[in-house]
Amino acid sequence: MTARSTRRPTAAQSRLAVVGAIAVAGALTLTGCGDQTKDKDTSPGSSSAASAPLADKLPADIRDKGVIKVGSDIAYAPVEFKDKSGKVVGLDPDIAAALGKQLGVTFEFDNGTFDALLTGLRSGRYKVAMSAMTDNKSRQQGVDPTTGKKVGEGVDFVDYLQAGVSLYTRKGDTESITTWSDLCGKKLAVERGTVSEDLAKTEAKKCPGGKKLTIEAFDDNQQAETRLRSGGADAVSADFPVAAYAVKTSGGGKDFQIVGEQVEAAPYGIAVSKEDTQLRDALQAAMNAIIKSGEYQKILEKWGAQDGAVKESVINGGK
Repeated sequence: MTARSTRRPTAAQSRLAVVGAIAVAGALTLTGCGDQTKDKDTSPGSSSAASAPLADKLPADIRDKGVIKVGSDIAYAPVEFKDKSGKVVGLDPDIAAALGKQLGVTFEFDNGTFDALLTGLRSGRYKVAMSAMTDNKSRQQGVDPTTGKKVGEGVDFVDYLQAGVSLYTRKGDTESITTWSDLCGKKLAVERGTVSEDLAKTEAKKCPGGKKLTIEAFDDNQQAETRLRSGGADAVSADFPVAAYAVKTSGGGKDFQIVGEQVEAAPYGIAVSKEDTQLRDALQAAMNAIIKSGEYQKILEKWGAQDGAVKESVINGGK
């Protein structure tokens, strides 16, 4: 859930390959996930420390437990969601499983609302947060991007993907929306706590009198899409991979369409407490190992996210 406060378009490139790849993943159907239940990743990617090349980089207590608890909003297909059987699937779980092979641990996904994930990380409920979360300075510093006030300790990020923010509308009913400035006088549905919500608040301040931008924030993106589908909103804003997946799969591709260009290209990162520097560095080493091996690229291609590939994982690369 992406990006910064000053919008800019991403580099021009074809997105047809992305949507086509997402169609392969589209055979998996997502279900609602508003609870706080645990979902253990039991994929074949999990392995023991004995056979893991980077296990010795982990803190001893995590290595001994063999589990890293992950806070995630598991309702953001194709990044993380539940399939028909209730299993947690998607881009993030697959990357986590690949990291698990390098580190000799299992990543256990624990479902929560997006705007509460960093609070859960600070309280010790999770060791990391991995949920299409944008690495930016406000999150690194624990600052509310709207007020500029300090609200937490801040976190470190292990970056692993680049993604931008998109707008989408009902198919054939765009309300003449092609840019963010066209939202003045309209209703926009977003997921609470995301950069999409931050961007909407910034845009609302620019609207002229008599053309108010009404923002409706929901606990997850599925609820925002339901609002749009029913006619209660004119558009939804979400990360491009999520928007493209929704356009391809919802109603068999008949519900939505993307309008305009992506904005705010920025890195996704795995959030880690600033105190857990050894865990942070171990995750970065594992990420760079799967990038080098080619496993990372295969995962991105599976979920239609190859346009966002990074050549190297860095710490706190967000601006």
